Amino acid sequence: MRTTGKMICAAALCMAGLLQAGAQSVSFNKDGKLKIVQFTDIHWRAGDPATADAAANMSRVLDEEKPDLVVYTGDITTGKPATEGLDKAFEPAISRGIPYAATFGNHDDEQDLTRPQLYDYIKKKRGCLNAKAGGTDFAITVTSADGQQAEAVLYVMDSNAYSTIDSLKGYGWFRRDQIDWYARTSDSLTRANGGKPLPALAFFHIPLPEYNEASAALNNPLVGQRGEKACSPAINSGMFAAMLEAGDVMATFVGHDHVNNYVTPWHGILLGYGQFTGGRTTYTDGRRGARVIELAEGGRGFKTWIRMSDGSVKDTVRWPEDFKN
Repeated sequence: MRTTGKMICAAALCMAGLLQAGAQSVSFNKDGKLKIVQFTDIHWRAGDPATADAAANMSRVLDEEKPDLVVYTGDITTGKPATEGLDKAFEPAISRGIPYAATFGNHDDEQDLTRPQLYDYIKKKRGCLNAKAGGTDFAITVTSADGQQAEAVLYVMDSNAYSTIDSLKGYGWFRRDQIDWYARTSDSLTRANGGKPLPALAFFHIPLPEYNEASAALNNPLVGQRGEKACSPAINSGMFAAMLEAGDVMATFVGHDHVNNYVTPWHGILLGYGQFTGGRTTYTDGRRGARVIELAEGGRGFKTWIRMSDGSVKDTVRWPEDFKN
């Protein structure tokens, strides 16, 4: 069973303070696993035949991996009408009955819909877990295989698009209210779990400044391709620090930089990229695929790998085992 089809019990949600946030729930499968496929930077451009590569890639990955959940981490559509791009990008998950969640990047709202309009549109689509979200940032609770208790949490958050300060150029960052939302939600879930942080993953589009710190640090291990410097915001608004303080997030997974697909540890959190998923509509080294993450019920860790569009698998790592000194 891929999803519980409803939120965890109202009492548990009240304890965690998540009724207002409308947190959706998925469950570990009968084997005690939760397999997630991350699609990123699809850049679907309506009417452009080059985009067909993305559709074929997504379909092959889903058929080979058979995930329990799909997470789209931004820059889903880069053409008008945006609704067509979203429909086409989500179709592989919808047609296979796989629940999915999505956040946007810096290009999605440059078409013919505003960011609020984009979120309103996808919330109406079949299988979209955003439908139960109260805002652009939300938590997906992962319950035990029997659906009786929370075992993990997935944060899906909007890292915004571009700087809103005239004196700063470049990409956006998490606002203070978003960081506060994360800290409150994490604290509520931890208290509801008897004071023990739930194992958590966070998905968003734009990499944090810490990606550059970690990838440039001498002797810090890095698995995968680093084809360019992380295109992070010019300022550090503190989301990584909030995650360290909360103690729940094991890893973050982003997109944005098409020729990066690495994972690298930093102060006990694995900083990861997805694998560029899109077609020949934007810059890339020609390779496409998806990141796969597999959680196991009852543990604090995960396994992750890259599934390429030719069917090959590479860069398999286990966190934290493969990064211990």
